[in-house]
Amino acid sequence: MTRLLQVIFVLIVLVIGAAIILPFVIPASMYRERVQLAASEALHRDITLGGELHLSLLPRIEIRASTVSIANAEGFGDAPLAEMGEMRVAVKLQPLLSRRIEIAEFVLIDPTIRLQQRGTRNNWTLTDAAAPPPAPASSDGFRRPGALPLEASFGDVRIENGYISYSDGTDSHDISGLNLVTSMPSLDGPIQLDGSLNADGQRITFSTRIASLRDFFEGRQTGLLVDLSGNLITAHFDGNFLESSDLSMDGAFSTVIPSIRNLATFAGVEMPAGDSLRRFSASGRIAGDPRHIALTANSIQLDDVSGSGNVTVNLDAARPALSGALTLATVDVTPFLPDAPAEAPANTAGLQPWSEAPIDFAGLGLVDADLRLTVGLLKFREIEVSDASLRLQLTNRRMEANLTQISLYEGSGSASVVVNARSATPSYSLRADLSGLDAQPFLDAVAGFDRLSGTGAVDFAFSTSGQSQAAIMRSLAGNGEFSFANGAITGINIAQTIRNVSSFVSGNGNASSSDSETPAATGDNAQTDFSALTGTFSASAGRLTNQDLLLLSPLLRVTGAGWANLPDQTLDYRLQPRAVASIQGQGGDRDLQGITVPVRIRGTFNDVSVGVDTEAVGQALLTGAISNALGGSSGQATTPEEAVRNTLLNALGVDTGSSTDSDAPATDEDPAQQLLRGLFNRGRQTQDPEPDDGADDGNGGR
Repeated sequence: MTRLLQVIFVLIVLVIGAAIILPFVIPASMYRERVQLAASEALHRDITLGGELHLSLLPRIEIRASTVSIANAEGFGDAPLAEMGEMRVAVKLQPLLSRRIEIAEFVLIDPTIRLQQRGTRNNWTLTDAAAPPPAPASSDGFRRPGALPLEASFGDVRIENGYISYSDGTDSHDISGLNLVTSMPSLDGPIQLDGSLNADGQRITFSTRIASLRDFFEGRQTGLLVDLSGNLITAHFDGNFLESSDLSMDGAFSTVIPSIRNLATFAGVEMPAGDSLRRFSASGRIAGDPRHIALTANSIQLDDVSGSGNVTVNLDAARPALSGALTLATVDVTPFLPDAPAEAPANTAGLQPWSEAPIDFAGLGLVDADLRLTVGLLKFREIEVSDASLRLQLTNRRMEANLTQISLYEGSGSASVVVNARSATPSYSLRADLSGLDAQPFLDAVAGFDRLSGTGAVDFAFSTSGQSQAAIMRSLAGNGEFSFANGAITGINIAQTIRNVSSFVSGNGNASSSDSETPAATGDNAQTDFSALTGTFSASAGRLTNQDLLLLSPLLRVTGAGWANLPDQTLDYRLQPRAVASIQGQGGDRDLQGITVPVRIRGTFNDVSVGVDTEAVGQALLTGAISNALGGSSGQATTPEEAVRNTLLNALGVDTGSSTDSDAPATDEDPAQQLLRGLFNRGRQTQDPEPDDGADDGNGGR
């Protein structure tokens, strides 16, 4: 027995000695080919060990090789799929006898990996072309019991200064400066992965800790901690991989994206022009899998918009699909609107011409969404809406926003907006039903019109289409109605205009007052009070038309009709005011007789003129003159001037049963009086304020 033990001991010594000595005795060239051949058969690619090669068997199996390369797949060029300056692999020998794999060292120095995609083929799938296709993956996924039926541990596992490139024939990306360190004492213990890299010029560092690699691969709940930082994004996750066959997870998270635009550029996503979509941050809880993510945010902020809520993201579609509900304090949507640059200098006063520049709707194609929003203050350009309940639906470049409940400018109502950019020519629709509005700030915000005050209601529906502001205005169509109460129109005092005209035509133009004592009929300090202002309007090809304006006040009844051409930014509107015979209270008889002085409002949006309608007065004079020429009567006129005066009085609705002194002085400089003076004294240059001798030069009636 003793001799047998001695023989066994000698054999062991010889084996160990041979394992130590043989690598130094046997030339490297003898096992280089064997190693290359074995590796090539395993990877189904030609492996080349071009530099020094070192092999040792004790105390561990170790291979050190320099200038290692792996051949590329056929059709992907001559450059190797991978090459590295040095590769070191060491496996402990003793654990192998117990079916345990302990990798003492796995180090890659200066590796370069070139990944390429060509249609459905790629160069990184290492398969035998002659082998049958692999069986389809199990429906249970890769996380299933028994997935790791072995024992293993990692010692010194790292990558130093790696480089990875990717190209699909159109886009290309690269990762440089890749440094990776992995530590795993056992499959049942935690695995730590730390590293850093430069991706397309962006520096990123990361740290990941998985509680147990075996639990992870076998589908059990596994703790997960991830920290990611860099110029593009900072993120933290502390939670678990759930018990499942896929990568379902749940845990607390926080993230900050300093620039969404920079991140989109990095990811190859085209963003619409503008200053919006800058910074994003969120914190809360996240759950889901790689295709479906549910986010419950205690705090969420996008640019200046902040709030909380829950959002579900579905990535298993052509575009990411968002759904959920958010509560936001303040939302200003103006920065997110398509940017159409103005064609006039920014410092030009007044309303600028509509731009012909195309509006960019690329942002509508980034995601699909169905979101319900509760917003404390919603801003849209100059319009402010409070306590808004909004449902926003975005599907394949079609956006519909329904404001089911809004409060604005002391009023309330509902509204909806649709933008459809699916076709080459986008289309739009806008509907609103608003009541109880404070008219002056509302109209100033909506249309830049600040000359109407009061409490009002507006109901309208518009549709249009076009690729630019100008095109949208040219195709605007729709209709609506409005009503305002207990307000005023600034810029004209219709009652004073009538008084001035009445004073003039009755021959008492300046009998009892001076210019300084007479209120102005037009100007910033002039206004017309009303108890009710109502009407309807329609739009076609950008031209707004109204034919039934009605203004009621204790002493006035005003009707009006006209149009506003939005594409050309011009308007022409006529008012027919009538002073009533007596005060009958607000909303009194519309047919009371009095004096009617037609007023015309016309010009461009930036240069509106208000004055007596000379065309209407001229037509009244012409009608009266023709009537007289055909034998009609103009009261008890004794001169041609009195005949014209009486004709005008009749046209204005004033009783001419008794004539007034037609030669009374009229020096009031009110615009209405100046106009009528010109009509009555056409061709006469009056220098002396004293009455003339009654002679008629024959020009008074022309």
